[in-house]
Amino acid sequence: MILKETYTLSNGVEIPKLGLGTWFINNNQVGQAVNEAIQIGYRHIDTAQAYLNEAGVGNGLRASGVKREDVFVTTKLDAHIKSYRKAIASIDKSLKTMGLNYLDMMIIHSPQPWNKFRGNDPYFEGNREAWRALEDAYKAGKLRAIGLSNFEKADLDNIIESCSVKPMVNQILAHISNIPSELIKYSKEKEILVEAYSPVAHGELLKNNEIINIAKKYEVSVPQLCIRFDLQLALLPLPKTANPIHMKNNTEVDFEINAEDMEFLKNVEQIKDYGNASVMPVYGGKLNLKSVISMIRSNRN
Repeated sequence: MILKETYTLSNGVEIPKLGLGTWFINNNQVGQAVNEAIQIGYRHIDTAQAYLNEAGVGNGLRASGVKREDVFVTTKLDAHIKSYRKAIASIDKSLKTMGLNYLDMMIIHSPQPWNKFRGNDPYFEGNREAWRALEDAYKAGKLRAIGLSNFEKADLDNIIESCSVKPMVNQILAHISNIPSELIKYSKEKEILVEAYSPVAHGELLKNNEIINIAKKYEVSVPQLCIRFDLQLALLPLPKTANPIHMKNNTEVDFEINAEDMEFLKNVEQIKDYGNASVMPVYGGKLNLKSVISMIRSNRN
């Protein structure tokens, strides 16, 4: 069963192969979602400072009654923090907000601030400073593992060439129709585990008839097919849901996609429109106040 399986990070720490994403689950609801996920058997919870729900995640962990050391908890350093001093303060703030003595992993959410995402400035110096703060927190025992998110090859090299502790994870957008194969290959060569957020492409893959037909062939749902696809690429999928029925369904992936279908799925036409989520930088949009309000409203409906 997938909930019992783990990957081993480069520092020897074990991380469950399937995690619960909590993006856009608000702070008042996320505690219940986390608690329900843990009761189902999840032992890996992923949040971020930018999600504004760290406190609720911490409450859900405590409400579950499961030992702290039995749940792998990840949060992310805000993308706008690009100095050592601010990063150190922010790490301590997350620990206090969540009511935890340590985090299993903290990762830099983005190489650039969201309003400058994939812009001309790579923020190399700022990322090195933020990474140095993560290293010091790791060495102090506040963090069991440290990693990155949305980092491309040049961004990875900037950290790898100057670090005293190598990144253990790179969390990226990776799903059927959007598999950055070269980046995944390079990360693996550097012993960096690749985590895949939005494995169902923010729901857009539910509309693809080719994928629907392959899911029917295996007698599974489209999300189950998408999660299994990422697992067979040795990625760590992080499907987001607050619905306990969906949580449970997302764990039922004990089947195997054959080689022919895997090859077909690797070559599905890339998604060009992520619906309401298209305003977000990771989906190709430009972040501004209007786009954020639109996204929040769409997630409430």
